[in-house]
Amino acid sequence: MGARRRRTGHDWKLLAESCAALLERVPELVDEHLRRLAEHSSVYGRAIPYDQHWREAEDAIRIGIETISAAPDAPRRDLAYAEDTGRRRAQQGLPLELLVHAYRSAGYLVWDALLEGPAAREPERLRALLRSATMVWSAVDAQAAAASEAYRATERELRQRTDEQVQALLDALLEGHAAPGLAARAAAGLDLPEHGRYAVVVLRAERRETFHRPLRGAGFRFVWRMRTDREVGVVALAEGQDLDGVARVLTERSSGPGGISPVVGGLAELGPARRLAELALRTCPPDAPEVVRLDRRMPTALVVSQPELADRLVADVLGALLELEPADRAVLLETLDVWLACEGSAGRAAGRLYCHRNTVFNRLRRLEQLTSRSLARPRDLIEMTLALDAYRLSGAAR
Repeated sequence: MGARRRRTGHDWKLLAESCAALLERVPELVDEHLRRLAEHSSVYGRAIPYDQHWREAEDAIRIGIETISAAPDAPRRDLAYAEDTGRRRAQQGLPLELLVHAYRSAGYLVWDALLEGPAAREPERLRALLRSATMVWSAVDAQAAAASEAYRATERELRQRTDEQVQALLDALLEGHAAPGLAARAAAGLDLPEHGRYAVVVLRAERRETFHRPLRGAGFRFVWRMRTDREVGVVALAEGQDLDGVARVLTERSSGPGGISPVVGGLAELGPARRLAELALRTCPPDAPEVVRLDRRMPTALVVSQPELADRLVADVLGALLELEPADRAVLLETLDVWLACEGSAGRAAGRLYCHRNTVFNRLRRLEQLTSRSLARPRDLIEMTLALDAYRLSGAAR
């Protein structure tokens, strides 16, 4: 990183003498350096307290001048100091380009001062300095590079630390923690309003690769958290946006099930919303291709939220049906499912099942006989519908 050329003989002696004379002018150089930086950008003054900036600039310029005239095998104190400076400036929030500019500006200032010193009156000394120009500017470049590298490393660490802190706040909200100020801190970290329209989305793990990338052109803002078996997303809803749009966007982008909570009024309500989104997900069969809203699956959600009652419902309503041969049972349950999806239309159900409508009627009558229930009675129809849902979801509900 900017190794210096070995210097010997008369040139080195003259350069060392010029640097020794220049060390006496360091306070003057520091004043001029800070004045130039302030003229270049007011950000220096806002990011770094003046007294601290002055002391650090004095150390940097003094060490830099000493480095120019040091022995070739001397330790590079200038590089170590530049690394420390780069880390401090990253922590203070000074833009990297201003850090690099400060090193360049100090380099020009020191070089001009060397040329204006005794070298201005002695041609031999001036020629020696000019022959050393490459070495001097290589040292300045190495310092700027060392400071920049340390700055970037510190910036990455700070960004990762900040991201981890924000994600921890979001996790706490999704878990339903109610610590004072938690929602406000998360809002500041996520750049989201503390109070607003939010919903939580829970997706099965197989969808992860699709949703790890931001959704483009969807018009929604999602914040995602990864879990071992699922992915949890917080969606901020702008005025005029609704959950149908969220479901449509997510369903279009990949296959597999997902659940969406009802809309809540702020970040502090994400915990209950996350639990409701998980409940919505449980209403989906494992191979379902859609993302569903809980408020559109309330009866089924009631079933899956009570596994013991769901088992009793299946046994009570479908007990005799479950004793049939698997193929026979599957045909009858599929017919009921399609008939319900077609809103009780035997003709439409027949079209989807590729059979005659009388066949649909015959299968439904057989179902009524096996279950001792009538599809014409509302309460019986509700029981059969919920029992069908409980049976189809029994594997996902436990």
